[in-house]
Amino acid sequence: MAEKLVGACIIGQSGGPTSVINASAYGAISAALAAEEITQVLGADHGITGVLSDKLYDMGQEDPQELAYLKNTPASELGSCRYKLAEPETDDTDYKRILEVFQKHNVRYFFYNGGNDSMDTCDKISRFMAKSGWECRVMGIPKTIDNDLWGTDHCPGFASAAKYIATSAMEVSKDGRVYPTGQVTIMEIMGRHAGWLAASAALATHFGAGPDLVYLPEVDFDQEAFLNDVERIYKQKRTCLVAVSEGLHYADGTFVSEAKTSATDGFGHAQLGGLASRLAEMVKERTGAKVRPIELSLLQRCGAHLASATDLEEAEMAGRKAVEAAVAGETGKMVAFERSYDKIGQYVCNYVLLPLTSVANAEKKVPMEWITPEHNFVTDDFIDYLLPLIQGEPERPTENSMPRYAKLKKVLA
Repeated sequence: MAEKLVGACIIGQSGGPTSVINASAYGAISAALAAEEITQVLGADHGITGVLSDKLYDMGQEDPQELAYLKNTPASELGSCRYKLAEPETDDTDYKRILEVFQKHNVRYFFYNGGNDSMDTCDKISRFMAKSGWECRVMGIPKTIDNDLWGTDHCPGFASAAKYIATSAMEVSKDGRVYPTGQVTIMEIMGRHAGWLAASAALATHFGAGPDLVYLPEVDFDQEAFLNDVERIYKQKRTCLVAVSEGLHYADGTFVSEAKTSATDGFGHAQLGGLASRLAEMVKERTGAKVRPIELSLLQRCGAHLASATDLEEAEMAGRKAVEAAVAGETGKMVAFERSYDKIGQYVCNYVLLPLTSVANAEKKVPMEWITPEHNFVTDDFIDYLLPLIQGEPERPTENSMPRYAKLKKVLA
């Protein structure tokens, strides 16, 4: 049994928002408020930047019912950021400031909810605190619709985004088959290096109305093969729906997207967009067909009205497990999901801890064996993987038939 550690905690959110990241925040906040070892629960304004600026909210001042509304509130209610910390061995300026804030508030627990880059931030802070001699237990809470965090079967936020994408693909598929003149529709879906989200559109096809073709960034994009595929299906059916991942790239590594050099985020990643329009031009020139490009853009990230109940429940539990593990003595870990099945074949999610050093900056991609040999669709193994994760519809509080989201007071500590 680890020695009892008494002090405050900070909970922060980082990276892109999701439909269920606030469910993780609620899980962590409620568990921390109930823990006798944790004297004060602080929420960081816009992630680690709020820690650096000492802008922290006293979550104990919030109305319990408003906190409960977080479970069904999309996006990042505490505010997010994309701020890259330098290696502590190279530049420890930010770390000294973080330590100063931790000492000021007697912070002994730090929980950071995010994806790959956020786990990197978590890992660096954990290592610095250990070296500095300030005892602080640091835990990562996973989040990313991209589903590309290493070591975990899936990530909170992915299933809800996948459900939104598949549902939207079904609706677009039906829309595209209305007129006898025919058309080609190209749906651009998020995913820079991993194609989990674009692959999710295939779930719509599994249920009878979805894309004819799916292209993922796990394989090099073959422009001629793509055009041949589209042309063949269009001639057969007078309609064709294509789902593409925004990160499609040629064999030399350059992105197909015409907007590949438009901007980068705080971590140096290209801000992609415009791929659907670019491909639509190619298809129109080859086939002469009417072509509609559709970019789901931000809509797919926080479509809470189509959230998965399974995703929401697991997200909340991830936050709770992080706090419980830290209070029990764990540090430098991330809560991860491990899949199993019970005696009657029902999906079961188990919670395990992974070292942050093994998770930070590592990417998990769609297995090549789940992509068809033609590289233009996914296999039934992917469908079997995804189906258990999208199950259920959460009970959603409403106000005059509109969603009722959390309204936090955000009292500064």
